[in-house]
Amino acid sequence: MAWVEPEIWYRSLPTFYAAADVLVTDEHDRLLLVKPNYRDHWAFPGGMIEAGEPPHVAAARELTEEIGLKIELGGLLVVDWAPPMGHRPSAIMYFLFDGGSVSSGITVDPDAEEIERAAFFPLAECVTLLPAHTANRATAAMAARASGRTAYLPVL
Repeated sequence: MAWVEPEIWYRSLPTFYAAADVLVTDEHDRLLLVKPNYRDHWAFPGGMIEAGEPPHVAAARELTEEIGLKIELGGLLVVDWAPPMGHRPSAIMYFLFDGGSVSSGITVDPDAEEIERAAFFPLAECVTLLPAHTANRATAAMAARASGRTAYLPVL
């Protein structure tokens, strides 16, 4: 391949979207999920990464914005990739960070403009509440937390 000016080369690269979420559990190993008011399904607290924002910063920001929790995040549990699908014209990268364990009695303050409800659920129930690709992240995240090794889950 011939040398190309950097600004031309960078413009030629494919783009993708990126989202960052947080796995928070309680003392019974139940997972904290949120029910966005703009979706039919539950999700991990988190959301889209803003331009120039590192994934872990986005995850912490979204956690605070959505349910008012300010938690020091632990390590990266899951990296996931999905191809363009439906209305999404580009691939998406997902980052799931460890938010540790909190008391099930912790006060969460869902942002009424975005979040209908937040609650803790056992992993087996999470798998039924989450879309299939997200349910895979829940199972992988719990295993990654136990093993200390990040999971990579590309959807091919």
